Amino acid sequence: MKRRLLVSLVPVALLASCGDKAEDEAAGDAMDPASDQALNGELATDPDLAGSNEANAALSGTGNAAIPDIDKSPRAVEAARSRAAELVGGRSELVSPPSALSLGADGQPSAGMVAAARAAVSPGGENCGDKVEYTSSWAAKLPTAFPVYPRGNTQEAAGTDEGDCALRVVSFLTPVALEEVLAFYYTRARAAGYSAEHTKSAGDNILSGTKGKAAYVVYGRRLSQGVTEIDLVTTD
Repeated sequence: MKRRLLVSLVPVALLASCGDKAEDEAAGDAMDPASDQALNGELATDPDLAGSNEANAALSGTGNAAIPDIDKSPRAVEAARSRAAELVGGRSELVSPPSALSLGADGQPSAGMVAAARAAVSPGGENCGDKVEYTSSWAAKLPTAFPVYPRGNTQEAAGTDEGDCALRVVSFLTPVALEEVLAFYYTRARAAGYSAEHTKSAGDNILSGTKGKAAYVVYGRRLSQGVTEIDLVTTD
């Protein structure tokens, strides 16, 4: 099964629903034609990642765009959990995010979602989505605070540092439960000085936040195959 990464992970509909006047104006700034294209347009799937290129297998785990038969054994899950705990200073340091606030059709987006959406368009009006390149190496170029979850199987990765753009989009799978993965990112975000909000929309759990001009959004869902799928978006 081929997958497609989307810059529209932060939908325009959510931006348009901002209730605060200042937020409305900020969202309005991001709603010009270039922003609309960046937020709604799909990024073309890279042939290497959608096909069978094994050059990036060290990062992608399989080099195959189909959902792989990843190791879901108790031993593999425990190894991933242990490494995740090490990265936050111990299991006792892992903190689960607060209960998710449901975002309905008229839901108000979090500050992190708005910031990530606006970052899809550079200050000069360039569509950063048009500049991204697809290669698994972008999974290794995520901000220090937001690495791929330990032993995660990267499915697709894209990003750009061209011009004023600084965008990363990575999709990966892990056998670890969704709640534990969200706790890992929540803990990492707070430790690094980012804000953190937990919402839910269209079946996805969404963790997002900002630190200065930087933003992150983590979209997570549990698949029927018994694995957790994460789409991670970061901007600087």
